[in-house]
Amino acid sequence: MAEETLRVEHISKRFGGVIALDDVSLSLHKGETCCLVGENGSGKSTLIKIISGVYIPDEGDIYINGYHYKKLTPIESIHKGIQVIYQDFSLFPNLTVAENIAINEQLASGKQLVNRKEINRIAKEGLTKINVSLPLDAIVDILSTADRQLIAIIKALLANARIIIMDEPTTALTRKEIESLFKLIADLKNRGIGILFVTHKLSEVTEIADRVVILRNGRKVMDRDPVGLDVRTMGFYMTGREIEAGLITSSVGESATPIFRVKNLSLSDSFSDVSFELKPREILGITGLLGSGRSALALSLFGALPADSGNIFVEGKEVKIKSTKDAARYGIGYVPDDRIREGLFLDQSISDNVAITFIDRLANRIGFLGNRVKVEESDRWIKQLDIKTPSAELPAKTLSGGNQQRAVLAKWIASNSKILVLNGPTMGVDVGAKAEIHKLILTLAKQGMGILLISDDIPELVQLCHRILLMRSGRIVKEFRYGDITEQELNAELIATSAAGGK
Repeated sequence: MAEETLRVEHISKRFGGVIALDDVSLSLHKGETCCLVGENGSGKSTLIKIISGVYIPDEGDIYINGYHYKKLTPIESIHKGIQVIYQDFSLFPNLTVAENIAINEQLASGKQLVNRKEINRIAKEGLTKINVSLPLDAIVDILSTADRQLIAIIKALLANARIIIMDEPTTALTRKEIESLFKLIADLKNRGIGILFVTHKLSEVTEIADRVVILRNGRKVMDRDPVGLDVRTMGFYMTGREIEAGLITSSVGESATPIFRVKNLSLSDSFSDVSFELKPREILGITGLLGSGRSALALSLFGALPADSGNIFVEGKEVKIKSTKDAARYGIGYVPDDRIREGLFLDQSISDNVAITFIDRLANRIGFLGNRVKVEESDRWIKQLDIKTPSAELPAKTLSGGNQQRAVLAKWIASNSKILVLNGPTMGVDVGAKAEIHKLILTLAKQGMGILLISDDIPELVQLCHRILLMRSGRIVKEFRYGDITEQELNAELIATSAAGGK
């Protein structure tokens, strides 16, 4: 076996009366990918922060390349070759590609003046290390998630990383981008770099892991190679219970009148001539690669990116949707893929977040909404959607990822929405929360709501949707009905879409 590069033994960490880690041990070898898996709150983030020197363990030992430490500081961790790539990539969005890549070296040199040639030289050297090409003068904020991730990896390599910890690295990537990342990880492994790959996407674990470590409630419950390990078993170890896949149970009458209809909808440079119908109780899936137009379509249907041409009908009546207020007025709700930046006011209370869509409806004649009425109505929906919180008056940022997504759903259900546009509704949540959200989506459909599910999660689409529409280059090119296509076949269709020139 390759030489051990990292080992932590009997690590424990408490925050007040909460035990975040309880006697956890793991090791990582050179050229090995170890997948660290667990639900939100399982202790993954705490362990990462102990390894990177952010937290000091209450008990336990850390070994890096054979050297023993009781604790580390962040700068010591970096000097020992440990680099953490967090979900936000820790980049400067207003700086260029070259400036982001070169900034650490420039700061370390202590130089007072900026040397543009030197910055470009460092950036080119970094890009060469992973054999990719990016425009050096491009502002990072306009780049795709995949390109920003490449910059973070380059920065880690330029810092002479021997251990790279990737925290949920595929959350916002398409399948094509994930495959590119996995190829890059294989190259990093060939260079002897150890990868600690933190994820909750179990379908990826068996693809990339040399070893799997699962945490549950702060304890290690599995540490083994992935041979013969399946998603169902991992889900059981993560949650301590059997996770049942959600499958549609409500039927959609063929003669049912569409609750929502789109005809020849077009938006310049995004999508064109999109037509479909959505019936009550139906879950209609839309998928496609990055650039297919699916996200722009979702925003257009909600009025955030009004279409240039085409027609939209709600319950048989043509409507004009030029703003999000228009959409809400016609009973259309929208759950974004980025719940943190677009779905919630994180510093506001959970109660206020849920209440925001029904304040006008419940206000009295002089426009006054009593606090008691707001709290009672919010509490009703918080309980109905089983949002787990000690108090509805806590800020929304205190909720776990799954409960944040429930809060976004709650505010639109509370507004009496008839049509719900879900854009990546389970992105970034763990397996247990995902199953609960799927169950909620199925319940809403059964109660008569029409649901448009936009996703690149293949199992999610195949299990939940009555029909699935496939988009390519801004157009709907194929339609599949429930039971007529498997996960493998739908994935093959997406790959074929890419080969056919999907953007």
